[in-house]
Amino acid sequence: MASLKEIRNRIKSVSSTRKITSAMKMVSAAKLKKAQRTIENSLPYVSKVSTILNSFVASLDGGVLPAISQVREVRRVAIIAVSSNSSLCGAFNSNAIKAFTTLYNDYRKTLSAENIIVFPIGKKITEAVDKLGIAISEDNIDIGHSVEYATVDNLMTRLMQDFAEKRIDKVEIIYNHFKSAASQAVRTETLLPFAPPASTSLSQQSAGERSRTDNTDYIIEPNAAELVNELIPKVAKLQLFTALQDSVAAEHAARTMAMQIATDNADDLSQELKLSYNKMRQATITNEIITITGGAEALK
Repeated sequence: MASLKEIRNRIKSVSSTRKITSAMKMVSAAKLKKAQRTIENSLPYVSKVSTILNSFVASLDGGVLPAISQVREVRRVAIIAVSSNSSLCGAFNSNAIKAFTTLYNDYRKTLSAENIIVFPIGKKITEAVDKLGIAISEDNIDIGHSVEYATVDNLMTRLMQDFAEKRIDKVEIIYNHFKSAASQAVRTETLLPFAPPASTSLSQQSAGERSRTDNTDYIIEPNAAELVNELIPKVAKLQLFTALQDSVAAEHAARTMAMQIATDNADDLSQELKLSYNKMRQATITNEIITITGGAEALK
């Protein structure tokens, strides 16, 4: 049984840990609000571009689509796996690693290891991939706590060029999607071959509105092929950029929730220890009183 001194030390230790988890929760909550604002500011642009692209592509002949939209047999694939750089964010990283492992093993059933190129983003997924003995692309990037569009531009440009020149046949991304402050879900999406993203605003339109949008008579300058070749790569880069922003927000949400749970557990444990301390202290005092009383009786 623990002594009073040991319980006092544990109470101090739990109290110190609680201060740390509480501070980390507040920091993560502040970062989450910033990440949410970033996503909210980009949503109108993403939604509008998606609406225009869906409507525009639907009005064109399929032969106008660029090389990065060509679907073909998958002989070589690239997987972008996204995690955080640090831990203490619940199951955020383990869920992403589990999803990556499952996808990788599925491809290994039909492809050799050298035909699966892995682009890990984040230290945790990089370490996990390395432990699994899987070769990592030399072009792996680290986004930290913010996403720079220039970094995304360089990576996606390289992938689109490799896809167009048939050095890879498919590009998939695995990341945590921010659903709410209390919920994140792992998503696996195909970036290449490129397919126009579904637009929320378009799906909410009535059938008559969609018909009018889809049947728009576009005036195209200089020509459809050049416009598509310019627009689609930008939207493809935007898809990757949005996914990484989504992952950053999900990470901060997961860490905020994990630190909140840790803080609550520290409060509960501290209360239990204080109760045990008080009971033991009371028992000690009672024993001392009994001893003194017994000694006094013996002297009579």
